[in-house]
Amino acid sequence: MGLRFIFMLTRNDATVARADDYLETALRLGLRHIGFKDVGLPLGQLKALNRKIQDAGARSYLEVVSLDRESEIASAKAAVDLGVDVLLGGTRVDDVLPLLSGTNIDYCPFPGRITGHPSVLEGSIEEITESARALAAHHGVAGLDLLAYRSHDDVPALMASVCAAVDKPVYMAGSIEGPEQIAAVKAAGGAGFTIGTAALDGHYPAMNAELGAQLGAILRDVAQLNGHLSPHHKNGLRDGDPLAAKLSASDVKVQLKNLVDQARWRFHDRGDELFFVHQGRLLMKFRDREEIVEPGEYILVPRGVERRPVGLGGGCDVVHLSADGRL
Repeated sequence: MGLRFIFMLTRNDATVARADDYLETALRLGLRHIGFKDVGLPLGQLKALNRKIQDAGARSYLEVVSLDRESEIASAKAAVDLGVDVLLGGTRVDDVLPLLSGTNIDYCPFPGRITGHPSVLEGSIEEITESARALAAHHGVAGLDLLAYRSHDDVPALMASVCAAVDKPVYMAGSIEGPEQIAAVKAAGGAGFTIGTAALDGHYPAMNAELGAQLGAILRDVAQLNGHLSPHHKNGLRDGDPLAAKLSASDVKVQLKNLVDQARWRFHDRGDELFFVHQGRLLMKFRDREEIVEPGEYILVPRGVERRPVGLGGGCDVVHLSADGRL
């Protein structure tokens, strides 16, 4: 599994008032992991937010910022009521696990000692690592939510120590705002990371401060770290030349399809894809670039690479070769 980007609809550890608007931007860009906090909006609005995330085919995350036992229990009950996919944070595993029993919620608590709001991670690397080891030993714990960038210690060393100590995924959180920090998460063995405030406030290095540009830059950087950028550019056919493109797939299906501008961001994990334009013009969007493919031209998309094919001028006809026949 590649490094996972979890976009948090939060600022300073609270769900933002304009969460619905920001969610639309995230879904339009094809984000598949979207979260929010248990504070900032009423439960009814959080429930509607969660439903929109899941109805769009994305995975929903609720992160707990409660500091006392009673509030954390209430937050866990809210996670069950909301029906989120993942519960992040919290430290009282013995109280929370019974509440999640019988649900499909993945639980990823905080290792270490959490204080304040916004939350701060306290303790030495050794203490936090030991806490992570003890939490991961619980059968109902699916992974860990490490507030690495809210620690005052050596953050890369902390992340590497925790990841090496447990055999469950570790997600990094806490004021991540640049590609160097994301690369450090990857190098340490992290399974993913959260970003909220930095993207919402336009602090991530991007073309501009608008949320679409911010999220697009993060997705591009993650795709590069995961090795999911395509090295292939479009090719054309000369008269009498065969179509020469090697597909890596065990069971290739061929379909003639008409593409319009409603196509969504997707990737295939079973094999490569090939798009041959028969009629019209195809705009192929990648996380790092866009290419216009004309009639008689084709473009190869490797396995695992996110792409969004858009038919220009009202649509285009393409011959689509893939492992499963899905666009």
